[in-house]
Amino acid sequence: MKFWINIAQAIDATNETVGRAVLWLVGAATLISALNALARYGLGRSSNAWLEIQWYLFGAIILLAAGYTLKHNGHVRIDIIYGRFSARVQAWIDLLGTLFFLLPLCGLIVWLAWPGFVDSFVSGETSPDAGGLIRWPVRLLIPLGFALLGLQGVAEIIKRIAFLRGEGKLTHEQPREDV
Repeated sequence: MKFWINIAQAIDATNETVGRAVLWLVGAATLISALNALARYGLGRSSNAWLEIQWYLFGAIILLAAGYTLKHNGHVRIDIIYGRFSARVQAWIDLLGTLFFLLPLCGLIVWLAWPGFVDSFVSGETSPDAGGLIRWPVRLLIPLGFALLGLQGVAEIIKRIAFLRGEGKLTHEQPREDV
């Protein structure tokens, strides 16, 4: 089990690093949004590229931080019911839910989104709007984000199995307050 725990820790570290890096994207999106609003309403100038980069950054924030959010127990669940169960039952719910719902969904989305990214990359697809951006980077975010979420699901499965075997501690990390 030690080998698998090390794998889970490596996945945790990866999503922690990605999640912290995404914080910079929040700052960038905020700055770009403010400057774009100032240019548009204060100077009467507008740019489709600046509007699109805001959407790209928003997509990156949501998709790339999903694994980080799962790691920190920030996803929505029905705590009023879940919280009434013992830690052992909670571990089983998490384990089965991740195995039968999260991982298949992540795998399906990665599988379906990858060809769209490849086509966009190969064709050099750009936005149809004047001054719009290339599309492949934002199309890459979908399989990448769901792959990171799926990997974190694998880490959570490993941690739940270790707990159920008596070889690990079940911690439901609370969402971080300092981010």
